Amino acid sequence: QVQLVESGGGLVQPGGSLRLSCVASGSIIRINDMAWYRQAPGQQREFVGSIRWSGGNTYYADSVKGRFIISRHRVKTEIYLQMNSLKPEDTAEYYCAAHQVGASEYNVWGQGTQVTVSS
Repeated sequence: QVQLVESGGGLVQPGGSLRLSCVASGSIIRINDMAWYRQAPGQQREFVGSIRWSGGNTYYADSVKGRFIISRHRVKTEIYLQMNSLKPEDTAEYYCAAHQVGASEYNVWGQGTQVTVSS
């Protein structure tokens, strides 16, 4: 079983920064890409950004483009989300997801880490 564990969430003031981490463990089959999603209370889960495992191409939602950066560890199955210029509307539970080879969509999800942007 593959497990994803997120960390790094917390309370930050508007304009501040946070860095989330996602560590994969277990029997890791080849991964196509990994992504970050978020879900605010009463809202649907939304795509934040993703990174292709081969090549490292990244993709971002318009709402975070220019403020958030996704990166990956060179060797380990870990990804990071550097969040800068945070806004109150970024407040949400942030989830890490993996899309394994052979799966039709993101098929492994973490438990989430809470990010709260407030003064």
